[in-house]
Amino acid sequence: MKKFLIPLALFIVLVGFLAVGLNRNPRDVPSPLVGKPAPVFTLPQLADGSKSFGTADMKGKVWLLNVWASWCVSCRQEHPLLVSFAKQGTVPIVGLNYKDQNADAKKWLAQFGNPYTLSAVDADGRVGIDFGVYGVPETYVIDKAGMIRLKHTGPITPESLEKQILPLVAELSK
Repeated sequence: MKKFLIPLALFIVLVGFLAVGLNRNPRDVPSPLVGKPAPVFTLPQLADGSKSFGTADMKGKVWLLNVWASWCVSCRQEHPLLVSFAKQGTVPIVGLNYKDQNADAKKWLAQFGNPYTLSAVDADGRVGIDFGVYGVPETYVIDKAGMIRLKHTGPITPESLEKQILPLVAELSK
């Protein structure tokens, strides 16, 4: 009888861990960068490769960094919301065009609208790695001191914009 209790106990513990894991949202991956300075970078701009953009350019401003690509299906899902939101002028949205071809990215923005104050080109994905990007789209809220205050993984939804992003931006903008 005792020789069945140990395997039974291990089975119950394993089922418990599995049940907890299945009830978690896989998009809710906590970022170790939240509460830390945004990685410093300088990259060429998509619209004009002779101009550059770096995190230092946004010092003193609350801003969003939206990681996107023309090949990203989920980016197309969130894009109309970003275009609409950008028209309000609430906060600057900087695009980080991730592992994309410049011509494809420009064509995509011309076709679907450009919500970005500007887009920086991360052709080799190194800046994305520094930010901990593991899939696009991802959006970061960065405060006036250059600290990452929120990482939103996946497409922004009207609900996430209203309940998470906008209240945080309003608080940080005071």
